[in-house]
Amino acid sequence: MSDRPSLERLCIHETVDEKIPIEAFADAFSDLDVPVEIVGDDETFNETDAVASFRPREAFLEAGWTHCIRAGYDEFDTDAHEEAGVPLTNSTGIHDTTVGELAVGYMVSLARMLHIYRDHQTENDWLADPEYDRPFTVENERVCVVGLGTLGEGVAKRADALGMEVVGVRRSDDPVPGVSKLYDPDDLHEAIADARFVVIAVPHTPDTEGMFSAPEFERMRDDAYLINIARGPIADEDDLIEALESGTIAGAGLDVFETEPLPEDNPLWDFEEVIISPHRGSATNRYHLDIAELVKEIFAQYQAGEDLRNRVA
Repeated sequence: MSDRPSLERLCIHETVDEKIPIEAFADAFSDLDVPVEIVGDDETFNETDAVASFRPREAFLEAGWTHCIRAGYDEFDTDAHEEAGVPLTNSTGIHDTTVGELAVGYMVSLARMLHIYRDHQTENDWLADPEYDRPFTVENERVCVVGLGTLGEGVAKRADALGMEVVGVRRSDDPVPGVSKLYDPDDLHEAIADARFVVIAVPHTPDTEGMFSAPEFERMRDDAYLINIARGPIADEDDLIEALESGTIAGAGLDVFETEPLPEDNPLWDFEEVIISPHRGSATNRYHLDIAELVKEIFAQYQAGEDLRNRVA
């Protein structure tokens, strides 16, 4: 890549505004040593242009480098980028704090019944006497984090700080800070059997699709909670609903779903012990800055002729 022309412009495509404030994102590059421009679909590109976009466009195949501002790059034609020789990068690896906090928020809320108190608040109802055995502390409870990449490590770090017993599932046996025991994916059932919380943090691949279905829910404790902060199809939704209806598991915290937005008639809306958020694990008031820092890092690597972080094509 070092024989390619240097980048002379960073183009921020208008679709960025679907995810983050585009003007604020552009302002975050004030220290970049090339012009930064917000562009639309009528813009043309050449090898001296870098493009940051939320959605793909055929014209990007004429640029020097394209960056997808989200972790999921399924919409982008990686084969076309490979054929055109235009590197494609994505925004994975920056969600450890945001998604880790969301997972911990689910666990604390489910343990201490905060979601139930909020439901009663909307009805002006003072819930004076919840069942004595229902609320519990997360301290000393076991959480099994399935997948210990960026997301999983972010969850593990924060769960450990709360005094939870953290175990994990991953292919590598390299130690992870805060994780007391590692299980191979082939031992998933053993790993989840004694956990009060099971957190799905693996990427969505053909191998992980449907990774959690009836056999896994049956293996979990009947007072256990499923947390999914990865991708919806990793947990079979029909089987999850059945497990919730039958009491096979106690509840769930879900940020991702098989169909998004979640249809109004989906039964998951109706469970008191299910917390639903609209795929907003990364949504904070500084998300645009997180992405900008990543883009600037990769921009510098491109200019130096180095390997690009998060290159997917």
